[in-house]
Amino acid sequence: MITRVHSCKAKSWLDVARRLGARAVVLSLIGRGPLARLRTGLRLRDRPLPPTLPVPRIAAPPAEGFDPHLPAARLRPMGGPDIRPVWEANRWAELPRLALAEEGARLPEFLADWFAANPPYRGPNWACGQEAALRALHLALAAALGGGRPDVAVMRLLARRIAANPAYALAQDNNHPVSEAAGLLVCGLALGETRMTRRGARRLDTAIARLVAPDGSFAQPSPAYHRLLLDVVATAEWLRRRWSGPSAAPLTLALMAAATRWLHRLACAETGALPRLGHQDGSCFADLSGAGPDDARASLERAARLFCGASAGWPADPGCAAMGLGGPVELLVEAGDWTSLGFLGRRYGRARAILRTGPLRFRPAHADLLHLDLWDGPENLLRDGGTGAYNPADPAWLLYFQGAKAHNTIGFDGEDQMPRLGPFLFAHWPETGVLPNGGWVRDRRGRFHARELQATPRGFRVEDRIAGPFSEAVLRWRLAPGAWRLKAEGVEGRMRLAVEADAPFRLNLVEGMESLAYGQASPLPVLEVAVGAEARRLVTRLDLR
Repeated sequence: MITRVHSCKAKSWLDVARRLGARAVVLSLIGRGPLARLRTGLRLRDRPLPPTLPVPRIAAPPAEGFDPHLPAARLRPMGGPDIRPVWEANRWAELPRLALAEEGARLPEFLADWFAANPPYRGPNWACGQEAALRALHLALAAALGGGRPDVAVMRLLARRIAANPAYALAQDNNHPVSEAAGLLVCGLALGETRMTRRGARRLDTAIARLVAPDGSFAQPSPAYHRLLLDVVATAEWLRRRWSGPSAAPLTLALMAAATRWLHRLACAETGALPRLGHQDGSCFADLSGAGPDDARASLERAARLFCGASAGWPADPGCAAMGLGGPVELLVEAGDWTSLGFLGRRYGRARAILRTGPLRFRPAHADLLHLDLWDGPENLLRDGGTGAYNPADPAWLLYFQGAKAHNTIGFDGEDQMPRLGPFLFAHWPETGVLPNGGWVRDRRGRFHARELQATPRGFRVEDRIAGPFSEAVLRWRLAPGAWRLKAEGVEGRMRLAVEADAPFRLNLVEGMESLAYGQASPLPVLEVAVGAEARRLVTRLDLR
């Protein structure tokens, strides 16, 4: 019975699984073919593992609150508990690290346990094609690091799920079409199916051409998802080169090089931290260096070597060493002042300011237009609120973290810049425009906000101009946690922040929230500057110590 499972279709596979137990069936599947050699042959000698990187545990994370036997097509991801942590825990991120830790013999056990808990095409872990694609990429990467190929039966199950609903991924205009195309490409390579490989490569080229601008900015105005873009495409690119797949289109390689340089501008050189702009959900893909979600240096180093032929400044990255990516001599150039589609950056010494501008070519995730992030070296002095969660137990989190109150911008009459339609959708996108040193926004009610940013001998100067039918406007500066003293003109603490306006204003130092990690919230001080309808201009001076 078990010997016939390898070639049977999914329906028969499930029938046999019910009779024999899924774990036994999957053990039989992965006991065949190249993956079986991982039991004894998965070794990476002379490729050092970071001393702080623990050997991952072997377990199939539970999906509490979800029916594992419900057909995935009938599951409503936003209709119950937050599904995002379930998906993140089931992306098989452990597998490449098992390879690096010379624990490849445990890989078949891991897959058998996982499939026993997650029968194909049933339960929450089969509800999203992107999740299947990320698993396929992690499994393929683990096998390639051991000099083999992933098991055909497992890759075929994943490929079928990826290919089931491409229209959904394409409609998202975000990371989904990129990840699913990369997964399909790698599945095709692993299965030796030329047609699937070419289809995946073509879709990947098309998605990147649409979603990545010539200046390197991504459709999702989120440094965290920009990092995921780099990680997914870099992994697929390394695998296709290793397995002699079709070459990426020249435009794809040029755009990915630009995307690498774009994120390099935003990353802290000392810690690898990224601004928490847009959706920030803690994704950490193909993390061979054990950097974790808060340090993008390994991701940038890998992408820089693959797409730019240069180093991002961290030549000793162990993940690149494990992949055999030699350290180039050339370094990516440190950016000074820069402008891209949707963002603008200015520098003062080691300090940098990032301004969120328009235009809105793709759907916004947060009401964060004209938000300003300020960093002094590794210290994030003026900060974004982060994400909270996509489907939180407290619905107020969505309104807060995605709204104007969680960003360093101006809110009119207690409203956001656009009305909300759902957890990921806003209606009535505002008009936007670009200024030489900033940008402007006009909402559906005709309320206007323009912001320009300039470096000064002591820090930065922010000028806000407002107009339109409003009763009150509130400028918010979300401060790093710490001791801040309220003054007549602003606050003092780790820097001096002083405000002036052409009309009377009120200052309040209140408590807000920030989300430093997905599903978590903590307090931080927020300076609120409230002005009446007669105000037209506010100027904030940020003097660094």
